[in-house]
Amino acid sequence: MTIGVILLLVLALGAMAWLFGRARGLAMVAAASTANGPAIGAVHSRPFYHGAWVAMLALAPALIVLAGWGIVGEGVVEDQLVASLPQAAQPATALDRAALMNEVRGLASGDLPQAFNPAAPGLARQYAAVKGNFTLMAGAVALTLFAIGGLWAFSRLRPDFRARNQVERLVRGTLIVASAVAILTTFGIVLSLIFESIRFFELVSPSEFLFGTRWSPQTAIRADQVGSSGAFGAVPLFWGTIFIGAIIAMLVAIPLGLMAAVYLTQYARPSVRKWLKPMLELLAGVPTVVYGFFAALTVAPAVRNFAVSLGMADASAESALAAGMVMGVMIIPFVSSMADDALSAVPGSMRDGSLAMGATTSETVRRVLLPAALPGIVGGVLLAVSRAIGETMIVVMAAGLAANLTANPFQSVTTVTTQIVALLTGDQEFDSAKTLSAFALGLVLFFITLLLNIYALAVVKRYREAYD
Repeated sequence: MTIGVILLLVLALGAMAWLFGRARGLAMVAAASTANGPAIGAVHSRPFYHGAWVAMLALAPALIVLAGWGIVGEGVVEDQLVASLPQAAQPATALDRAALMNEVRGLASGDLPQAFNPAAPGLARQYAAVKGNFTLMAGAVALTLFAIGGLWAFSRLRPDFRARNQVERLVRGTLIVASAVAILTTFGIVLSLIFESIRFFELVSPSEFLFGTRWSPQTAIRADQVGSSGAFGAVPLFWGTIFIGAIIAMLVAIPLGLMAAVYLTQYARPSVRKWLKPMLELLAGVPTVVYGFFAALTVAPAVRNFAVSLGMADASAESALAAGMVMGVMIIPFVSSMADDALSAVPGSMRDGSLAMGATTSETVRRVLLPAALPGIVGGVLLAVSRAIGETMIVVMAAGLAANLTANPFQSVTTVTTQIVALLTGDQEFDSAKTLSAFALGLVLFFITLLLNIYALAVVKRYREAYD
């Protein structure tokens, strides 16, 4: 029995617990009823809350146990299997242990035909049995706690029991826990980036990383190796990210998205808007790999042919312009949707007043609606910039991996996210500057995004005070 089956069983029992609690609530209402109907105030809470109280008290401890087992269960199984090995056959390092357990899991699942470690086949035969036994133990504990919690909650049900208040208190506590998990997850991500970045900056100077203009993270393996000394100047990556995602893409997305929003909100008939808006938003649902194919097979050759026609014989087949144009098309729905909502939220009295004073529709849009909707539009633009900065597939397929510091849109450039993927692809050991540089890049990108959001909040606050 797997943890998924146990989880489904617990959820099904939770639904039954809700039905039992609700039935108890209905019985109390029926017992308190008179010939003229239910006595007002005889039962404090509705039957729904009685059922919710029983279900929540039963499910909460069981789900906590199952979640905890899902987090630590694999480690417990590994410890049990490794401890069963003779002392001489036990892995010497954590890396050796990880490699051994990967082989054990591969053999147990049938994905790996054979193993290199001689101890792996024997452990693979034990793996399923040990994991199954521990899973059954976790399931038994979860079901026991489910029964205890459910019976205790059911025993508390009385006409004067404040089930609604208790349920609302539990829901509020659940929301607080969820918020705390989200906040702690964010802190964990930031701390992991900072910790690994500190390790990187112990190997590479921060000034070289932040202000260097040459990026070649191929560190030497041997002392006599030539051509792989390594260069970690990240300025070309930062410039490529800004050039593609924040300049070229925005030059495409902002005018088209904003004009589309203005047309749909101010000029289009309702019947036309009903069809055009969903069709525009379909662009947001297209997978980025499809945009990448379109950029690599259609846009990039067209851009290169255009550059050659202008006399640029050295124009690259992979260019920043091709990637930026396609990326701009991809994020048009983000800009258009946010601008549409912002324009629709402007009070109609402002528009009607402008038209009543003799302004044309275009003057009303330029002088009244756009300034009033500026906070929402800025939010949409920044969301689009964040989306563009984090894009990888289009850049890989249309702009390439060359870290060039150039303002020529017909040349190949790369971005921070693309290099992070390239640095962390495959089996990597986190003890070299090459691998650790990915975390430093991620940390810088995090702070850039944070500053963009702070600036957006300042803009929104300023204009909201002016138009509220």
